[in-house]
Amino acid sequence: MIRKLNSADHHVVFSFLRQEPSLNLFIIGDIEAFGYEQEFQELWGDFDENGELRAVLLRFYDSYIPYASGEFDIEGFAKIMRHAAQPVRLSGKTELVAKFEPLLSLGKKRVTYFCECNEITFPEAENRYEIKQATIDDVDRILELRNRIAEFSVPPSSRDMLVKSLETNTGRVYYIEEDGRMVSSVATTAENTLSAMVVGVCTDPNDRHKGYASEIMKRVIEDYVRAGKTLCLFYDNPNAGRIYKRLGFYDIGMWTMYG
Repeated sequence: MIRKLNSADHHVVFSFLRQEPSLNLFIIGDIEAFGYEQEFQELWGDFDENGELRAVLLRFYDSYIPYASGEFDIEGFAKIMRHAAQPVRLSGKTELVAKFEPLLSLGKKRVTYFCECNEITFPEAENRYEIKQATIDDVDRILELRNRIAEFSVPPSSRDMLVKSLETNTGRVYYIEEDGRMVSSVATTAENTLSAMVVGVCTDPNDRHKGYASEIMKRVIEDYVRAGKTLCLFYDNPNAGRIYKRLGFYDIGMWTMYG
């Protein structure tokens, strides 16, 4: 049986999601930050015949993330997502979201490695560059930098989501600037009591190969690990993967995004 989840389900939901806390950091982070009664966020649970929770589906704005530990009502979740704008923006564990491919109109598929870091394995940063932490006043500069990078997709909801993450302390942005111009940044999102996701690692094409992003990543790792939190990230570029692994990240699975 599928039904909407609410605050009365919180203990059961969190016990279920903690089975794989890093892979569920988006769902955990959004619940901790925004709860169950928001216009931009909805959660559904699929319960078996014994009333045990066996799957969760999150809608955050126009994106969906399912999680299940075994068999669940795939068609029931697909029916919910068919009411969304098409194609559906869907992401999750690769082996799980692949089950929706025959049932939904999905966007462009991207499969990435999912990795995490929970210890500092490099020497203390040398502070070669001044690394700043962004405020809401920097949001437009951050989006301007991302728009200068061909590999980046900046959907219309990006500004609202970035502002909300900074306002609610569910995300941070660290950056380096030269001559008053933002040249490199690293962001986190879905920050919760256990972990956070690294996103938006970017450097202006005209300012690459100077070590900017690596220096920012070290600062991010130091800040989060010292706070007792695990950092997670996606990568699909083997060269980037080697850089992240030198900084202490290791693979824990695969993640697929459609959209």
